[in-house]
Amino acid sequence: PLFEDAEWMTELFAWARAMPKPKAILIVSAHWEAAPLSLSSSGAGVTPVYDFGADDDRAESGTDWDAVLDELVAEHSSAPRLSLADVGGLGMISGVGSAPPEYVAKILDEIRRSTSGVFGANFIVAGARDDPPGRLDPDFAKVLEVAASRARVVEYFYADPDPELVEIAHAGGALVCWQLGSREEAVAAERVGCDLIVAQGTEAGGHVRGKTGLVALLGEVLPAVHVPVLAAGGIGTGRAMAAALAAGASGVRVGTRFVAAEEAGAHPAYVERLIAAEARDTVLTEAFSANWPDAPHRVLRSCVEAVERFRGGFVGETAQPWAPNVRVPMRPRDSFVADKTTTGDFAAMPLWAGESVDGVKGVRPAKEIVQELAGEAESLLRSWGP
Repeated sequence: PLFEDAEWMTELFAWARAMPKPKAILIVSAHWEAAPLSLSSSGAGVTPVYDFGADDDRAESGTDWDAVLDELVAEHSSAPRLSLADVGGLGMISGVGSAPPEYVAKILDEIRRSTSGVFGANFIVAGARDDPPGRLDPDFAKVLEVAASRARVVEYFYADPDPELVEIAHAGGALVCWQLGSREEAVAAERVGCDLIVAQGTEAGGHVRGKTGLVALLGEVLPAVHVPVLAAGGIGTGRAMAAALAAGASGVRVGTRFVAAEEAGAHPAYVERLIAAEARDTVLTEAFSANWPDAPHRVLRSCVEAVERFRGGFVGETAQPWAPNVRVPMRPRDSFVADKTTTGDFAAMPLWAGESVDGVKGVRPAKEIVQELAGEAESLLRSWGP
């Protein structure tokens, strides 16, 4: 119910930002992008300012942390979102910008019927406008309208903040988040009416918007805006989360850790490579840009080396969730996610991974990962402050 009034929520965020002690927002994403929402304030503790409708298990654990699952591994059943929504998180559905509006409505309605938790929708908006004349694609606009009328948060990524996109989401009743990589984009996002932003450092896995590491980026963005700023990039442990909060972020986004969640749809061959990797095994590159040019991304170095050796016409096949029986061939250097429908040479596919990959030690339920991160971060924050 607290999300029903966007103006009230904006005022709450402004109040929380003014508090001298670290706030706490834990965002967990199965891959790249996510949108958060959970504030807490009691020194280094985690007493929630508001609640997403969490189940009682979090209270029993002694830690009230909210989470966001951004399921960008192309398996669009409702299970991954429900898993996080049911433990008090904001489950995000992603990768549906090109889906039929009826499919998006069906999935979001299914989630709404199946959980009392809050959920949202994430959209990559690169290429959403004709060039020229810059007109918003009408099919994409319809999908946004459907999502905004059902989801409590709509998040955008990989384009300059766009007032028309913000207006569409607000008109449907959703809060708006924009993920970005620079101070200039942050100021623009606030100016066009975004309710919160995600500052993404170059340590992040998947596509990377900016050119600045997370700590330096927070130093640029935090003094420049008044909306909540969430930190993303290289955060896969409670220690990294606590450090971002101590630096002044209102919360964090955790991505790579959750590719290895039991509920995620990533292919086991992809997950196995993450478990075996370290931070130094990742690289920021443009190797997988055949279908998305000029878009730097962080992946495992091994897949760049493998695709350079690959000589076939197609590296594999996959399927879209709204057309599961249609096999889609993928060319070498295409940008896509190796999910459980994918077949082919996994070594030469884009294996998205942030520098937080050190934290991926095995496959675990998302709930356990949330509890681990929250528990470690809370303990450290308490030990660092009065």
